[in-house]
Amino acid sequence: MATTSDLRKGMLIRYNGMIHRVVEYQHIAPGNWRAMVRMKLKNFETGKTIEDRVRAGAEIDVVTTQTRDAQYLYDDGTAYHFMDNETFDQIALPREDFEDTLIWMKENQMVTLLLQENGQVLSVEIPNFVILEVVKAAVALRGDTSGRVMKKVTVETGAELQVPDFIKEGDKIKIDTRSGEYVERA
Repeated sequence: MATTSDLRKGMLIRYNGMIHRVVEYQHIAPGNWRAMVRMKLKNFETGKTIEDRVRAGAEIDVVTTQTRDAQYLYDDGTAYHFMDNETFDQIALPREDFEDTLIWMKENQMVTLLLQENGQVLSVEIPNFVILEVVKAAVALRGDTSGRVMKKVTVETGAELQVPDFIKEGDKIKIDTRSGEYVERA
């Protein structure tokens, strides 16, 4: 078992029965009291951030993980399917768990899977930027030149986002997958 002296930012630990990512930590030695470690942890499943204190030197349960490169194959409506690039095994992940992330992915694109030691997939990391084609866009209105005019479009993966008024159907656009925002025309 590791102790609080082994804590590092970004490390995954099991705390109160759930997996958390260490956002920040600080060792505190207040005068003649016992030393403690103040931790800020982000729950891996719910995304909620908590702060807690533990005694310095207390044991912590470090979650061992590994990453695997995989190819996104297809979406069958209930699950996303991937192929491990090393073993060529197919992996199916429930759609509801990863829908927010994978809405930006086209078939055959590469992703990185974060796996727990038992083989369970914790997260899917996609590229920060993707280039997608606009398949549905409203027609721009003439004469509306006041400031930055935005409209809603649908891209080839089915995702919807706000883009400048000059974007039309058939255009390829660059999207920041972390925020879901338009970056530029590709």
